[in-house]
Amino acid sequence: MPTSRKSDGRPSSAAISAVGLRKSFGDKVVLDGIDLQIPAGSVFALLGPNGAGKTTAVKILSTLITADGGQAQVAGHDVAADAQGVRAAIGVTGQFSAVDGLITGEENMLLMADLHHLSKQESQRVIAELLARFDLVEAAKKPASTYSGGMKRRLDIAMTLVGSPRIIFLDEPTTGLDPRSRHNMWQIIRELVTGGVTVFLTTQYLEEADELADRIALLNNGKIAAEGTADELKRLIPGGHVRLRFTDPAAYQSAASVLGEATRDDEALALQLPSDGSQRELRSILDWLDTAGVEADELTVHTPDLDDVFFALTGPVNVPNQPKENAR
Repeated sequence: MPTSRKSDGRPSSAAISAVGLRKSFGDKVVLDGIDLQIPAGSVFALLGPNGAGKTTAVKILSTLITADGGQAQVAGHDVAADAQGVRAAIGVTGQFSAVDGLITGEENMLLMADLHHLSKQESQRVIAELLARFDLVEAAKKPASTYSGGMKRRLDIAMTLVGSPRIIFLDEPTTGLDPRSRHNMWQIIRELVTGGVTVFLTTQYLEEADELADRIALLNNGKIAAEGTADELKRLIPGGHVRLRFTDPAAYQSAASVLGEATRDDEALALQLPSDGSQRELRSILDWLDTAGVEADELTVHTPDLDDVFFALTGPVNVPNQPKENAR
């Protein structure tokens, strides 16, 4: 199986790998030769505007549709040659809930247990554990049609986990949820990864990817426009800077003379320097100030966010409006 490397340099098995995946629908090229390498036990987020091909990538990797070209392995199984092996190792939760509203939450879970051929005793144990884990015990006997959007999403993921998948595809799992339900879903995703599950997440919510993902890829016009950690992607975009503020005018003037390239704000006694926010650059700035015997009263690092990355690499497209979440 292909390997990648964790941040500490140790090898880590790739849960998902793809080389040159291609898919067209008629004359429209949706995926134009994308490569992916996703370590086991991590969260990978695929971002992109509507119609970029995020859901198509999920469908190919989960064996729901076939690629026109390229190769992919999921959990060590070739998606074309061993679709059954892939399906046995994964769970998929789509944009729209697979929950049957006409039956109870518990009955939805039982259907999934039957599909996985669990014994009656094993079904009862697994379902009881999952209902408790997803805070659905009190609602278990009620028709799923009475559930809130957040409850339906929790039930949907609980149903996906009945088969103990090692890899879960979450295709825009928080679309339409209120901020509280979204945060609850984030916590569920973190717990899944802590338990060793690999999560492939597609989302249009940029702060969601920033909050959850170990690595992020931006899909645009059928190609991967950029890939990396959230911080790596932010450093691709110019506009980052460090702002130093002083209360002592003499200290401000001394710093301005030392940091000659800084933009001055004499009224606010503040200096602004271009910076990528890296530790190396911050250390250099502080070393310059120490050499001059000057101490700033306030130092603030401003870096572009994923919104800036998204717009710079895909153009001014519409993305869902939502309240800004706290940074990681």
